[in-house]
Amino acid sequence: MNGSASRAGSRNLLVAGAGIPGLTLALALKRANREAIDVTVCDPGLSAGAARHRGRAFAVAAGPRRMFEQLGLWEMIAPAAEAIRDMAITDSRLADPVRPTFLTFAQDGETTPDGAPFAHMVEAEPLVEALLAASREAGIGFAATGISAASPERDRIRVRLGDGRELTASLVVAADGARSRLREAAGIGWVGWSYPQSGIVATIAHEREHEGRAYEHFLPSGPFATLPLTDRDGRHRSSIVWTERQADVAALLGGEPEDVLAEIERRFGLKLGRLALEDGPSAHPLSFGIARAFRADRLALLGDAAHVIHPVAGQGLNLGLAGAAALAEVMTEALRLGTDPGAPEVLRAYERARRFDTVAMAAATDGLNRLFSNDALPVRLARDFGLGLVERMPGLKRFFIGEASAARGSQPRLLRGEAL
Repeated sequence: MNGSASRAGSRNLLVAGAGIPGLTLALALKRANREAIDVTVCDPGLSAGAARHRGRAFAVAAGPRRMFEQLGLWEMIAPAAEAIRDMAITDSRLADPVRPTFLTFAQDGETTPDGAPFAHMVEAEPLVEALLAASREAGIGFAATGISAASPERDRIRVRLGDGRELTASLVVAADGARSRLREAAGIGWVGWSYPQSGIVATIAHEREHEGRAYEHFLPSGPFATLPLTDRDGRHRSSIVWTERQADVAALLGGEPEDVLAEIERRFGLKLGRLALEDGPSAHPLSFGIARAFRADRLALLGDAAHVIHPVAGQGLNLGLAGAAALAEVMTEALRLGTDPGAPEVLRAYERARRFDTVAMAAATDGLNRLFSNDALPVRLARDFGLGLVERMPGLKRFFIGEASAARGSQPRLLRGEAL
């Protein structure tokens, strides 16, 4: 373990999981409270650093981007961030000769209320590198081991690490993924199911510039999204997120590299010229899940430990970052009042702040997937009519952009770009 030792009068926080939400929470709390809190991040995969995230990319919405700016991270991330300046949504079968565009965003200058793009594509590796560097600079401690047991007591929680050491803290944050052992050990229930789909991710190089335009092509098997990335070594690049029937994945990806690329070209099209595989593809089973509670005694759930949603809208990471912003805010308020940041009322405030938005987003993404992964003609006609209706109503389009960019509603201060 490295980082500063606990000081008299300071509180301790242990974060299980060095993913993006866990690191963001740790940094936000340490930057806002400095000597008032000691933070340690525990993760057995820390020795691999940011490299274990290679090949993944995320759409960072405007709210989380404002949070990264407030935390002094965005200038480190910006060189690896590509603005999504335009988005086109199509709906057709794979063999259809024409893919009509039913809905576009930002083509006519529609942006967030602060005039910025509603999202940026950021590759995971440089994002995690920036978080790790800033966290170490801030004095956050790291332990390259997991938390094997956590026992709440009256005013603290006693933790045993995987290497046998024992620590105490005011609060443990379980940011240890969808199969969170800490969540299970605390007896928090999980409502969820598996989709008969896999998510396939890859990075593609192409001849022509993407000009910041993203595409979401809805197919009967699920959406195929092409998302703009920054150029690298003179190559124009995009990330693809491809939802496919699980039963078909082995046949689609099990052939020679040129056969796999041909399947990608059938979906990607030739609008950007010749394609080449730069990274991947890799397939991951898709599922849905929400914890029955986001808290237990001296324990808070964060990120995938609290919720897993379909990637159809690209909001999984943004949901986790919103949770980090909300938890950092309620804990900071408690610390400045001189009260216990792991007390039940603090964790109840966190759960109230995030429960409704999380359930609403999870239900929306599940509904979108079921609606668009359906080839029945009446359903196709109805959804295409709905998309066309939104396209013709600028006010409604601005509403959807505001929702996607965390620019509306009662959002945590960090998502509004305000300091804690």
